[in-house]
Amino acid sequence: MKNNQSSYPDSRIEVRGLGAKFYDTILNISSLGTYSIFIRKAINKMQIQPRDKILDLGAGSGRNALLMNKRLAKEGEIVALEISEEMIKQFRKKTREHEHIKIFNKRIDEPLDYDEKFDKVFISFVLHGFPHAVRQKIIKNIFNALKPRGSLFLLDYNEFNLDRMPLIFKYPFKIIECIYAFDFIRKDWKKILEENGFKNFTEQLFFLDYVRLLSAKKCS
Repeated sequence: MKNNQSSYPDSRIEVRGLGAKFYDTILNISSLGTYSIFIRKAINKMQIQPRDKILDLGAGSGRNALLMNKRLAKEGEIVALEISEEMIKQFRKKTREHEHIKIFNKRIDEPLDYDEKFDKVFISFVLHGFPHAVRQKIIKNIFNALKPRGSLFLLDYNEFNLDRMPLIFKYPFKIIECIYAFDFIRKDWKKILEENGFKNFTEQLFFLDYVRLLSAKKCS
């Protein structure tokens, strides 16, 4: 994803230049080759139905959308939002043969024109890159976009104590991640989501439990 550096100068979540060109490769390397494995497992856990309408926030290069699309019929739909032009270009190239996959250059931290349209919302390694007040706005957007009893799938860092993290992971985390990520890993995300109208939580842990797929249902 993604976000506008002028709005959040301390964030590193927008990907440009070589970082955008080799985005998927960088993710694989930084996760010691495990990203492509756990992203497939995470999408399997979504239990996508053939006619599902899915909102993909901070859609990146299109890899995740293509994995989700394997479970969709032509009546299904993926709407992807992204603001990095380089990433959008990659996304369109990868998905050009699929008319029911659409990508738009839209910010996810501003009000979205979706009212109970989607069965599922997927957001992967994006939410941690925003200030917490902005995260709350994004969660509200997700809630509004979901149909009653629709599902949120949040793939991001788990809650953990950075001081107890092994040095082999701690130093790369400190070097690579933005300041907002240090706040993100200390938050109780089940409690935050519950306060914003979500319930029925399930979770799947990856990468020595430092990464989590947290799913929740929108309260009807």
